[in-house]
Amino acid sequence: MMVWASMATALEIEEEAILPGQPGGETLAILSTTDTAYFRPVLEAFQRANPELTIRYVVAGSQDVYAAVTERKMAFDVAISSAMDLQMKLANDGLALPHEPGAALPLPDWAQWQDRVFSIAQEPVVLVLSRPALDGLRLPQTRRDLVDLLRDHPDRFQGRVGTYDPRQSGAGYLFATQEARQSDSFWRLAEVMGAVDPLLYSSSVDMLDDLESGRLTIAHNVLGSYAADRVGDDSDLVAVEYQDFTLTLLRTALIPDNAPNPEAAGVFIDFLLSAEGRRLIGAEAGLPPVNEAALMQNPHLRPIRLDPGLLVYLDKMKRRAFLEEWSAAMFQP
Repeated sequence: MMVWASMATALEIEEEAILPGQPGGETLAILSTTDTAYFRPVLEAFQRANPELTIRYVVAGSQDVYAAVTERKMAFDVAISSAMDLQMKLANDGLALPHEPGAALPLPDWAQWQDRVFSIAQEPVVLVLSRPALDGLRLPQTRRDLVDLLRDHPDRFQGRVGTYDPRQSGAGYLFATQEARQSDSFWRLAEVMGAVDPLLYSSSVDMLDDLESGRLTIAHNVLGSYAADRVGDDSDLVAVEYQDFTLTLLRTALIPDNAPNPEAAGVFIDFLLSAEGRRLIGAEAGLPPVNEAALMQNPHLRPIRLDPGLLVYLDKMKRRAFLEEWSAAMFQP
């Protein structure tokens, strides 16, 4: 307990859940960026199959998950994150243990890396809008449409557009750099957003809360699984998958090199990649499991591949230059 108490002072914990196992059994410690409410059904199903294990599930931001494994060397058995680039860096720097999945379903090459980083879900990164706030305006379907909407109606959207702050959020930085790599429209959109004084966030949940409260009318780059919980026939919110291209995030899991219980971690990853695990991730957690066929049927969905290309913008000089250019666009005099 003293280890966890000291950890709490060093790590900004958003949530912590304990699922007690059989007395005297081992503990599986998981550090994750995925909210407990989404992942609890998966954890409970895994524990039913492994009742001897106590599961400790800690939720933190993506930058904290990365720092917990690198700088703080905290004792977690599994790290799950939406910041694919940071997960790749952990593995590339030798901070993730190799694990060869047993009878688990195979992953496409773009969804795993060297038996160290494993994709457990794929989900679109979407635009979410307030229907009443549009008030007859055409629903944007592409980034160019959104540029036109904000440019043509700046007074209506002044101070009411939200997006990730890439300086604070690992996932936000990943989305921004991937958009910039794939389309010149990213910088035009950043400039137009900057002209309407956007609000900046570290999580999709906070953006969605402010959309529902009326503080925001538009949120750009929201995790699709979180948006799906708020959008429906009775909701004032609508989610849009960009038709020019919709970034598709891979949530990934790895075993840190200092994991106290790497054997249990491997069993857990095998469960996540199994047919039953994938079913639970989709049906109970609301996180679309890795499905290559779904991507082929929807060509606007563009998966962010797990490969060393993710490391490009983690170079300190490139990161500084990117954030300086982003800041110039977003914070206009």
